[in-house]
Amino acid sequence: MGNDQANEFYERELKRLEKSVDELVGVCAQLRRENQSLRQRQAKLMAERASLLHKDEQVRGRVEAMIDRLKAMEEST
Repeated sequence: MGNDQANEFYERELKRLEKSVDELVGVCAQLRRENQSLRQRQAKLMAERASLLHKDEQVRGRVEAMIDRLKAMEEST
């Protein structure tokens, strides 16, 4: 293999590696964006879950209070 052929070979390999690195950088950027989006979605869902749990507790308390009132009414008659 002559010096020119070796240079051409290494130049092609270098370009191939540069292309691979560029693709990896693109994939990393995309994954970073997706990860951020998923973290935001998770935070939103966790807040929504906390709100629903709070509402559930409120409803449970009101239902228990109604049951107690019904029992009291039943006992008074």
